[in-house]
Amino acid sequence: MSTTSRRYAALAGVTAAAVAIGSAEPVAVLTGPRSAPLVAVGGVVVDAVPEPLKQFAIDVFGTADKIALLTGTALLLAGFAALLGMLAVRWLAVGQAGIAAFGVVGVAAALTRPGADVFDALPSLVGGALGALVLWLFIAGPFELDPWPWDSPAPLSPAAPGSPAGPGGSPAGADRSSAGPVGSPVSPAGPPVPVTPAAPVEGVDPESRRRFLTGTGVLLGTAAVAGLGGRWLAGRRGVSAARDAIRLPAPAVPAPAVPAGADLSLAQLAPYVTPNSGFYRIDTALVVPQVNPDTWRLRIHGRVGTERTYSYADLLARPLVERYVTLACVSNEVGGDLIGNARWLGVPLRELLDEVQPDEDADQVVGRSVDGWTCGTPTAALRDGRDALLAIGMNGEPLPVQHGFPVRMVVPGLYGYVSACKWLTELELTRFADFDAYWVPRGWSAQGPIKTQSRIDAPRRRNRLTVGPVTVAGVAWAQHRGISRVEVRVDDGPWQEAEVAPTVSVDTWVQWSWRWDATPGEHRLQVRATDATGETQTERTQSVAPDGATGYHTVPVNVR
Repeated sequence: MSTTSRRYAALAGVTAAAVAIGSAEPVAVLTGPRSAPLVAVGGVVVDAVPEPLKQFAIDVFGTADKIALLTGTALLLAGFAALLGMLAVRWLAVGQAGIAAFGVVGVAAALTRPGADVFDALPSLVGGALGALVLWLFIAGPFELDPWPWDSPAPLSPAAPGSPAGPGGSPAGADRSSAGPVGSPVSPAGPPVPVTPAAPVEGVDPESRRRFLTGTGVLLGTAAVAGLGGRWLAGRRGVSAARDAIRLPAPAVPAPAVPAGADLSLAQLAPYVTPNSGFYRIDTALVVPQVNPDTWRLRIHGRVGTERTYSYADLLARPLVERYVTLACVSNEVGGDLIGNARWLGVPLRELLDEVQPDEDADQVVGRSVDGWTCGTPTAALRDGRDALLAIGMNGEPLPVQHGFPVRMVVPGLYGYVSACKWLTELELTRFADFDAYWVPRGWSAQGPIKTQSRIDAPRRRNRLTVGPVTVAGVAWAQHRGISRVEVRVDDGPWQEAEVAPTVSVDTWVQWSWRWDATPGEHRLQVRATDATGETQTERTQSVAPDGATGYHTVPVNVR
């Protein structure tokens, strides 16, 4: 196949795939955004990808890991579709079988997602059928190139009437050694027989080309409009309006006031309270679940004396507690930013568990999200007096949809993968010996207490500083234990004690600062923290798996 032919064939395949994906999105408005092929397949990839690769994606892309996954999936799909287009020029059935395989994979992915039903197969079925139709339109239908250019040699014209043809289309008995133009068979009767030249290998009829390119342009545009329009309609069918209509009641137990001086308000230093828009988000949901608070229910069951079900209105009617709590992701590298502090409003989980009367051997509470994700929290951590909440508010407003609206868990002192279930719909009392939550079979520890950690926010890596006084500042945390001391050192010198700012409680991070008289040259700044139990964070470097990173945050700087 010629270069021109390959390009046109690849374009036909990509257009067919784009129509398949784009047309599925409006259908997914009716069946749910998780049933869209790209999202459904991406969800399977998230669940099945090896853990080191998943952690690599978080390290590289951070909170944009989901966008990166969907973009990568789309690019791989485009490459495969281009190959199918090239195969379809010779074997149309092979190309259409490949498009059908796309649909089958999408159907299988959608039907295997938690909570799926038979209607979740519709987007992939409709998209696959339309994709196969579009491929036919370009390969054998009205948009077909006339002719498809090939790299085969130009064929000779048929022999003159009455002249028997020999092999290769030459008249039998023709003397190829006779004088005359190369490729012009010589007639035994005298003059050479004229040959009608074949269409150039790279040549395509201009009208055919215009028809082909117009067709791809129209269909690609239609696919884009359908895809984006479907996503827009899905957003319109979301719960933003319901969330905006909620008026949270005042807390029966307000949060303690943030003490003066808790926020040092320094450039580059993270604010003491993280705004909702800047709060980190790490989860497995490729599309944010849209949960209607009017129909939401929380079921508490399992090893309990009395099973209970609560509505959103039930929670709003209870005395609510407000607390500042810092949450951290177990995927946070030393010095990373997958951590944030917020003011949460909710119902104490201890009260709800007391109402269902857990069995004495129920040492695990499994939180289950509406999308099937699970986390396993030690029952003791929810009943030992810490401010573990069934949260409905964040920084004075209803939970943002991307952070778990309408209800999520917030538990101080535990990494989020074992405590911070978002879009919560179920709590099951069980035992660690009987059930492994989502991350445990993937190599993470069953219980994840947060490690004592600290971070340098200012100056930043590779900052160029001037000789003289420099303020080194950052944050430190040891939720549910608190921070008693922070120390900084320069170039492996002696540890110098930093000034620790006041804080609301042991459940939040603290800001700290230290004045350094900087000298010229390249330097390394390091920080370590000691918690209220007297334990100082370890210098030993450990990756995030299986239960959180350790080591000193080190920042190289240049002083001139």
